[in-house]
Amino acid sequence: MNVRRRLIPTAALAGAVALAATALTACSGAAGAAEGKDGKLDVMASFYPMQFLAEQIGKDHVKVDTLTKPGVEPHDLEITPKQTAQLGEADVVLYLKTLQPAVDKAVAQSGVKNVVDAATLTKLEVHGTSGHDHAAEGDGHDHSHGEAGEDPHVWLDPVKYAEIAKGVGAALEKSDPDHAADYKKNTADLVAKLGALDTEFKDGLKNTASKTFITTHSAFGYLAERYGLDQEGISGVDPESEPSPARMKDLQTLAKQDNVSTVFFETLASDKTAKTLATDTGLKTDVLDPLEGITDKSQGADYFEVMRANLKNLQKALGTK
Repeated sequence: MNVRRRLIPTAALAGAVALAATALTACSGAAGAAEGKDGKLDVMASFYPMQFLAEQIGKDHVKVDTLTKPGVEPHDLEITPKQTAQLGEADVVLYLKTLQPAVDKAVAQSGVKNVVDAATLTKLEVHGTSGHDHAAEGDGHDHSHGEAGEDPHVWLDPVKYAEIAKGVGAALEKSDPDHAADYKKNTADLVAKLGALDTEFKDGLKNTASKTFITTHSAFGYLAERYGLDQEGISGVDPESEPSPARMKDLQTLAKQDNVSTVFFETLASDKTAKTLATDTGLKTDVLDPLEGITDKSQGADYFEVMRANLKNLQKALGTK
C-alpha cells in the first residue's frame, strides 16, 4: 500500500547546495545589506522554522521578525499591506517558497533584494508517502504544494534542516561580512546539534514494533523517509481538508493490519478527524507537532524540545520489539 519517496543521491544534494550558494551570491548584492539603526541586521522570517534558524545563527547581530505570529496556521496566512512594506525594508528575508502562497506573492511585490528561499537550499521531493490518491477518492481537495505536488515540510528532517541552516548562514555572512566569523561558528554549532538530533531519532526509532503511524496532517513525509517509517495521513498536506468516507475506512483497516495504536493530531489544527478515527477504531490519540509555530500549547519551547517530544511520542505509539 505504501509508496516510499524516492531517495535522493548524495551527488544531487551536493548539486542543490552548490546551486543555492550561487543563487545567494546573485541575490545578496555586491555590497551586502545595510544594517538597521541599532546596528543589527534586520531579518524577516516567513514562519517559525525560518525564524529559529535566523535567531540561532544570527544571535546578537540580528533583529528577527516573523510574518506568521504564534498560533496562526502558516498555510492560512494572509499578508497585510503593512507587512509587505516591512518586507521591503528588511535587510534579509528568509522564506520557504510554495508553503505560503501569500508570502510568495508579498516577497515578489516587496522588491526586497536579499531573499533566501529555503527550498533552494536542499532537495524537495514529490510527496507520496501515504500511497493514496486523495483526489481520486473524491474528497474534492487539492493537497499539493508547488507545481509538482512537493511536500514543503522539510525542516522535520534534521539532516535537511541542517542543509538549510548552512545556506542561511552563508546568506547572513554575505549580508553582514563584519560578523561573518560569528555566523560561521554559530552555523557550525547548530549543524552539530542537528546532527546529534538525527542520531537520537535514528537510534530511537530503529527497533520499533510497528513502522506505520497515522496523522491528521501529512507533514511528516521527510521524517518518515529519513527513519524508515510509513506515514499515513488522514487529510493530505492540507491540515484543514476533510477526508472521504472511503479514506477513513481504509485507515481503519490499515490500523488493524499494521498494529497501529495511536492517531496523531497537532496543536495548530483541529483534532476532530483524529478523534473520530480513534473512536471508531478504539485507538489512542497523541500529539505529533509539525513545528510550524510555537505556542503555549507546544510540547516544548523551541525546535529541539518539540522534536524530542515528537520522538518520545512516536516511540510510545510504535512500541518496541
